[in-house]
Amino acid sequence: MNNVFTAIQNRDGEALSRMSGYEHQYTNNDNVVNMSAERLVDALFKQLKQLFPAAVVTNLKTPEQEVAAKQQWIAAFAEGGIRTREQVSAGMRHARASESPFWPSPGQFIKWCKDSKMVLGVTIDDVMAEFHRYSKEKSLYPGGPERFPWRHPVMYWVVCDTRRAMYQRQLSEIEVEKHARRLLDDWAKKVASGQQIPDPVISIQAKSEPMSTPPDTGR
Repeated sequence: MNNVFTAIQNRDGEALSRMSGYEHQYTNNDNVVNMSAERLVDALFKQLKQLFPAAVVTNLKTPEQEVAAKQQWIAAFAEGGIRTREQVSAGMRHARASESPFWPSPGQFIKWCKDSKMVLGVTIDDVMAEFHRYSKEKSLYPGGPERFPWRHPVMYWVVCDTRRAMYQRQLSEIEVEKHARRLLDDWAKKVASGQQIPDPVISIQAKSEPMSTPPDTGR
């Protein structure tokens, strides 16, 4: 069981594939469920049984019940776009933190997988705190935002984009947070789909921030 958890945490797709026991490949994508979802669900059930042992004597009491449940989860994963180990790892973090003794539904687990707090480890409150910190301390780091000690790689992209939008569109404080939240959600989806957060690039601040604007909400 520990090997399954390690494979999920280490994003070891090959190991997950071996453990799930699937050797064949489907070729007709219109008529079958994505094989990666099958592998993820097969490995995932082994871990969830440890976290929610009561399910073994209730809704997963027989092999037939488990097969039927897996089919529902596989279909839900394919429909919900859950195909990466990063997503499943986020869901597992939620599962381990859950106080409920009950086995989660596929829909609930998919919500957990897509939670930006779990995928990125960053909340909108964290982003806004970093937004204000950058506003106050940016003068201490000459050379632009690329030199600033961001607390998370995604902060550079979200904060800089949000500041640019604030100046260009003269956003209110509420609109600034709304813009930042949307960017955070976008990045969570990108990371959950397997994309990496790129390093800061000088071009993002190629133009100086306008100064003849309403007061910075970071003050």
